[in-house]
Amino acid sequence: MVDGQKKMEELAITIMHNILEYLALSEEEMKWLGSPGVASTALQLNSYPLCPDPNRAIGLAPHTDTSLFTILHQRISGLQIFKEGVGWGLVQPVTGALVVNVGDLLHILSNARFPSVVHRVVMKEAKQRFSVAFFYSPPADFNLDPLGLSFGQIPLYRSVTVAEYVGRKAKDLENALASIRI
Repeated sequence: MVDGQKKMEELAITIMHNILEYLALSEEEMKWLGSPGVASTALQLNSYPLCPDPNRAIGLAPHTDTSLFTILHQRISGLQIFKEGVGWGLVQPVTGALVVNVGDLLHILSNARFPSVVHRVVMKEAKQRFSVAFFYSPPADFNLDPLGLSFGQIPLYRSVTVAEYVGRKAKDLENALASIRI
């Protein structure tokens, strides 16, 4: 599993580097990226037991992830994302593909150009569902400021450390982002 976690960290660094390049950040603003032991990572194995009546069960309530992003592997459908004006849509598993969900920390860092994804898990099949989630975040003392702002663009969020934001979200899951909005 150590080798698998190392590969996931390498993939996460590549994804994050591409996102930060897209936001037109300087090397100085990206210096934390890829430094050994700097990022905070977590690997979560999810098991949703066999459900005889999947239409009457929910696997995981609607939420956004706190991390910068989550890399998810799923083989059985059940992940749904919410899109304003459209509603819930199923994310069908694709063999050999991973799903990347944007989390709140990237939402803040990108000044909402990468909005966090509201998602849930529903039981769609009468089978046991397994998924593997890899969460990637900067360290707890990292200061989140909206980065890559164009001339005249106003930050939507005030500066906050990762630890402070995680604490806010633990106290008020649904209103954490709103609590730091300028």
